[in-house]
This record gives sequence, C-alpha cells and structure tokens, in this order.
Amino acid sequence: MYIKIKRVMDFILATIGLIVLSPLFLLIILAIKIDSPGPILFKQKRVGINKTHFQILKFRTMRIDTPKDTPTHLLDNPDQWITRVGKFLRKTSLDELPQIINIIKGEMAIIGPRPALWNQYDLIAAREKYKANDILPGLTGWAQINGRDELSIDVKAKLDGVYIENLGFFLDWKCFFGTIINVLMSDGLREGKQE
Repeated sequence: MYIKIKRVMDFILATIGLIVLSPLFLLIILAIKIDSPGPILFKQKRVGINKTHFQILKFRTMRIDTPKDTPTHLLDNPDQWITRVGKFLRKTSLDELPQIINIIKGEMAIIGPRPALWNQYDLIAAREKYKANDILPGLTGWAQINGRDELSIDVKAKLDGVYIENLGFFLDWKCFFGTIINVLMSDGLREGKQE
C-alpha cells in the first residue's frame, strides 16, 4: 500500500520541485553552455526496477571526451575530465536535479537505492540478495546518507536491504533530511580512485 502512496507523493513533489526550481535550472543551463562545449544534459544507461534499463538524466559536469560508463570514483584522474562548473555542480549535488524528470516519468523515486550503472554487475548481484532491485531506484537513499561513495559494494547492498526491510514514511523522511545534511557537508563524496 505504501508503495502506491509513495509513487503519488513522488509525482506531486517532483512536479512541484520542477516548477519551483525552474529558475535555478535556467541558471545552471546557462553556466554549462558558457563553460564548455557539449550538451546540457548527460544521459547514462542505469538499472531500474526489476533490473530493467532506463536513461538517467544529469546536468553534464564533464568534458564530452570523458571515458563512457566509468563511475567517476574509478577514474585515475577525474579532475582532468570535470569542467569548472561541473566541480561546483558535483560538490553541491545540483547535477542530480534533472532526475526530477526521471521521477515524474516513473523511472525513479525520490528515495530508494541509487540506480547502478548497467555494467556494475557486482553491485546488481549483491543487491539481488536483498531484493533491492525490486523497487524503483531513488534520487537518494539509505546508503547515500550512510557513506555514499565511501562504501564497499557489499555494505552498500546491505544498507539497500535495510531500506527495503524498513520501507515506510518515517525512513523516507529520514533519508530525505539526511541527504540535505550530507550535501551541505559534502559527506561521503569521493572523486577518483583511492589508494
């Protein structure tokens, strides 16, 4: 029952968010266009509900010649690929805002496991044990407020499983406000391979 209510709330909140944030969207679009050549949006194949695929939307933060389908934290020297505006967008997580459109379309939820890249087979398999592939992926989730990029695959999958087991209004709001705090503090954000 909560899943149906959650979907309605996600649609309403995302629609309101898109309208309210439209001036910010325009400013970001202008900044991206002035800063570097290429498209405004970055599209990437991600794993959705029941391991289906969809195109996640982000504001483009990297040069157009960046290696494709490689998580940024696995690049040897991500700074050489990230644009000036991109650094700010990533630090503030504003690059994620276009996913509001994915939420409106029903491809994502506001809260849920972050969608894996289509080729992150280890993460997809680890999540299968916890049924974390069986719900809509989220803009943010329990794993994001408990470590984000710093987490190992197994820990991330376990935290996604904890979210599935305790899915409800209270946990969603805890994730939502926890994300705001983490973004303001830049907690758990990692760029490039770690030694």
